[in-house]
Amino acid sequence: MSQMPQQAAVSKCPSCEEPLEPGDRFCGACGYDLSVVPARPEDSPTLAINGAVPAQEGVDWAVARDSDGHGHPAPVHAAAELPGTDSGGSPLPPPPPPPPPPVAAPGVRFDRPGEPDEYPLQAPDPRLIAEQAAPAEQTVPAQQATTAEPVAPAAPAPPTAPAAAEKVCVACRAGRVDDDGYCENCGHAQPRERDHMEQESGPVAAVSDRGLRHHRNEDAFSVGCTALPDGAPASVAIVCDGVSSATRPDDASLAASRAAGASLLGALPRGTHPQQAMHDAILAASQAVNALADEPATAREQAPHQNAPACTLVGAVVTAGLLVVGWVGDSRVYWVPADRSTPPARLTEDDSWAAQMVAAGLMSEAEAYADERAHAITGWLGADAYELEPHTASFKPDRPGVVVVCTDGLWNYAESAEEMAEAMPLDAAVRPLHGARVLVGHALDGGGHDNVTVALLPFPAPPQGAGSA
Repeated sequence: MSQMPQQAAVSKCPSCEEPLEPGDRFCGACGYDLSVVPARPEDSPTLAINGAVPAQEGVDWAVARDSDGHGHPAPVHAAAELPGTDSGGSPLPPPPPPPPPPVAAPGVRFDRPGEPDEYPLQAPDPRLIAEQAAPAEQTVPAQQATTAEPVAPAAPAPPTAPAAAEKVCVACRAGRVDDDGYCENCGHAQPRERDHMEQESGPVAAVSDRGLRHHRNEDAFSVGCTALPDGAPASVAIVCDGVSSATRPDDASLAASRAAGASLLGALPRGTHPQQAMHDAILAASQAVNALADEPATAREQAPHQNAPACTLVGAVVTAGLLVVGWVGDSRVYWVPADRSTPPARLTEDDSWAAQMVAAGLMSEAEAYADERAHAITGWLGADAYELEPHTASFKPDRPGVVVVCTDGLWNYAESAEEMAEAMPLDAAVRPLHGARVLVGHALDGGGHDNVTVALLPFPAPPQGAGSA
């Protein structure tokens, strides 16, 4: 009695990254055959759950060389290499020999997608070059047609592999990916570049993930390091969350994060006070988002019930002795002491319906955030914002610690400062990238209902060149 192949236990489709239900044999979004997904390797990195710190060393998320681009090992055999039978049970005839590989000029690679990179380049064969240079057909004069031998038609050229700069489908591993993000060969949707992003700049690190429920990542971040005029180091992090009910929220968050980050990194070395620089950076981000409303792309997507592109913003600047935060919206900044000897703290106040209810004394914090209107924001960046009110604040912590800059996709699962401190690894000050990964994993383990983005900045700013161990 035949048995169905065992499906690997995966939570997301390796082709289109859509969530899967237990027992699914095919992806409901793109139809990917889940039976060919290899089993999860036993030594796969494990993210901390509810603040538990893994016993092993730092997780290395580098993509395996022989993989499908998402860390899943590639199948050992290609489909054509497996034996098979016809409907009558007779063995299938052996496949024809593969066509000769295309001739590679010096400096050009024709490796198969997903193959290891140890294949040496070879100089072109002069005989093949001569054959390719010969004309495919020969013209025979009419008076010699009766004696001339027939000329065989030229053999069709073997298919060439996609160029190195072109994307290759993660499903069939052969087709080119068009500009719309679909494979020209099998039609599978491809994972977007922003589905999962990580960046480390000196001692600052940030991680952003699409989450488990959204079809795209509408968060964005910008991190960087610079120096003040006296040579003291300064670290910068900006995190933006696109407003899903608006047009092009992903473009809004990306434009705002880039504009604010560039403004800060340009102003601090000129001697601008960090709090003033943060205020100016929020204004620059607002102008960048406002400009999107006038672009043709917005006009094409605009619908009567939609708003102009919009996003929230939160950021932090860390120097040797000063911590500056700035925000518009409901993304947050937390302070967590490195030695956990003193209580952590939340450094921002939400521009939201729930925060207004609490501030007015109409509801308790628990009641306000349990209401379905809790996350309705009252401040944002966008052309249709009522009035832009950038919030900034300065702090002088008396001990080392870690500054957590995050969207509500994280703090929904660690709302209080104590919960955030519990979820963060104890060594986050010296391994911020690892700490950011653990916090994103905490949100995904909790349900991942929203995009998740977090940046970690050690305080005080370490010397230039310091980073995660």
